[in-house]
Amino acid sequence: MSSPQDPPADSDPQAVRPEATAFPVLAVVAVGLTALVAPIVVSLSAAQALTLLGIPDPGPLTTYGLPAVRALADFSGAVAVGSLLFAAFLCPPQRDGLLDVGGYRALRRAGIAALAWAVTSALLVPLTLSDTTGQPVRSVLRPDQIWHAIGKVDVAGSWRATAIMAILLAIGCRLALRWGWTPVLFAWSLLCLIPVALTGHSSSGGAHDVATNSLILHLVGMAVWVGGLFAVLAYAMRGGKYTGLAARRFSVVATCAFAVVAVSGVLNAWVRVPWDELFTTTYGRLVIAKTVALCLLGVAGFLQRRRALPALADNPRDRSALISYAGVEVLIFAATIGLAVGLGRTPPPDLKRVPSPAEVELGYNLAGPPTAARILFDWRFDIMFGTLAIVLAVLYLVGVRRLRARGDSWPVGRTVAWLCGCAVLLIATSSGVGRYAPAMFSVHMAQHMLLSMLAPVLFALGGPVLLALRALPAAGRDAPPGPREWVLAAVHNPVSRFLTQPAVAAALFILGFYALYLGGIFDAVVGEHGAHLAMNLHFLVSGYLFYWVVLGIDPKPRQVQPLTKVGMVFGSLPFHAFFGVALMSMTTVMGEWFYRGLGLSWNTDLLGDQRTGGGLAWASGEIPLVLVMLALLVQWSRSDNRTAKRFDRAADRDHDAALAAHNAMFAELAKRDREVKP
Repeated sequence: MSSPQDPPADSDPQAVRPEATAFPVLAVVAVGLTALVAPIVVSLSAAQALTLLGIPDPGPLTTYGLPAVRALADFSGAVAVGSLLFAAFLCPPQRDGLLDVGGYRALRRAGIAALAWAVTSALLVPLTLSDTTGQPVRSVLRPDQIWHAIGKVDVAGSWRATAIMAILLAIGCRLALRWGWTPVLFAWSLLCLIPVALTGHSSSGGAHDVATNSLILHLVGMAVWVGGLFAVLAYAMRGGKYTGLAARRFSVVATCAFAVVAVSGVLNAWVRVPWDELFTTTYGRLVIAKTVALCLLGVAGFLQRRRALPALADNPRDRSALISYAGVEVLIFAATIGLAVGLGRTPPPDLKRVPSPAEVELGYNLAGPPTAARILFDWRFDIMFGTLAIVLAVLYLVGVRRLRARGDSWPVGRTVAWLCGCAVLLIATSSGVGRYAPAMFSVHMAQHMLLSMLAPVLFALGGPVLLALRALPAAGRDAPPGPREWVLAAVHNPVSRFLTQPAVAAALFILGFYALYLGGIFDAVVGEHGAHLAMNLHFLVSGYLFYWVVLGIDPKPRQVQPLTKVGMVFGSLPFHAFFGVALMSMTTVMGEWFYRGLGLSWNTDLLGDQRTGGGLAWASGEIPLVLVMLALLVQWSRSDNRTAKRFDRAADRDHDAALAAHNAMFAELAKRDREVKP
């Protein structure tokens, strides 16, 4: 990161406008509205929540202060996320890579919001402990008790993690000055949302896998939507010269975010409240109120797209329509955040039945032992990775269609490979494999092999980066950089150059197995839903990175010689074999406490199931690597043939001039040798 220095000069003479003085007032009103609505909503159901949980009243400071601070934390987080989105993708940087004045201001705003996010998250730790124990805040602030209590209350621990992560985000925003760091900081800001998303109502009870996954998407979509709109509005009110470009780009982002928020909200409500109790319970009525607010936001966004964007296209200085619609939308968002916090503080309706141990831990019941029919047809759609598989397939087909529409060709084999990779990802996470993977180690290992050994091979052979570079239009010499330039920057940045070093890619791919299973990590986190999401992501990313270096046809930041690629594959073979043998030789069961707690009468031989998983790791790990080796040899042979043909064509053009010169050189050397001899 670059050291802080004076911000780049504002090259827009219209940057200082009368509307700029009104933005702080609007921001204060939005913050106040957020902090006011949440306690009001909680006042309707706080007593009911305490009665149902059997917890004493912790006092008004906790009862009404907690939702107000929580609403401020959510709003601050959204502003941080949206401001970094703006700096990274909505406002172009200068040609030398330094942030433009608009991006610089957005980055500094993100730093201030991240600091507020950290402070409010830290305040929520004692407030949460007070709310959980029913004791006043002053009683839980004793130093000898608070750190011990945090470890026992998941929600308090998640707020502590959020505070630490937000502090790091604020430091990063303070130090960064070049555009290349803004995508990294934006990704980190999204990670800051995850700890809280993994706790609360959605992390317990029936269908908590669907509820938790949908809540993660819901929070991310809402933060991007709210924060991005806030950043665009701030930029427009200051008269930013790229307001039209930022508004058009954010319109696409907002449309996608609206779809994500709407679908994930419906799914989360579906698993929390029965449809017949929407109008008869406080929780149900709050869900309806939030739905109405979402519809109002959708209408405001639609009107903005129909009226504000055309007005900007006709006259780039006419920002009045954009400011009006965005200002109203920000205020609705502020009230919606307060409403959402109140909804989160309201207990959902009772299930009216006692869930089984498997349903409590997994979120669903299993019909019986895994059979071929259940593995193939007993599907439970994974909202995270199942959706990812569908989105990747659609985007790839759109790129291929764009190429063919302009008369360019794209190899059918690459399309087939990519679509097969998407199918493997979908099957591994949403079919019976994904359903039984959390409950049985053997099925988990089968899922692991599909995600790390098969799907990445197919993805690498699909050439997605090359397709994107060919399908996306170039921005032009003097135009602001766009998606194609972002792809090139991602491929050639220092992080990519480091990760594509053969030793680094191989280490991430191979050593992850040993650290996860033989290092004790799996045994410690097997019962955590978030840990399973992280494991699946690690399998997929580390596998793709390895095969991108070894097999991929995409452009890479460094060229790897064919002999090095063969060495990478040959070097990984014994490590995979030893890993499978080590699993089959173990005499202790990893995650035994979790698997026993599921109470599955048909899965009692846990050690035998683990050895079966080790056998799957040994067998399924070797076969793909052998196939990759064969593919490498074919690629190497084709490369030699292409090189030979290139030399032959050159020889035909110059009548073997290079060979004649080579022979002439040796003839001259031989002549000199004869002349030197006595």
